[in-house]
Amino acid sequence: MVLHEETVTCPYCWESITLLVDPSESQVYTEDCFVCCRPILVRSDVDGDYISVQVTQEDLGF
Repeated sequence: MVLHEETVTCPYCWESITLLVDPSESQVYTEDCFVCCRPILVRSDVDGDYISVQVTQEDLGF
């Protein structure tokens, strides 16, 4: 399986980071920021070849 690279902005430290997203299904999961190490809530929505990724602070939720 090939993972999809997506660049997002950390909702804590505002740095640009790259996430590897599974393009086979939509999902919600937590991943730590590579810069500030705080927990980011990630939601990936997959619709065919289109992938949408949103991030927020873990305690805020979607």
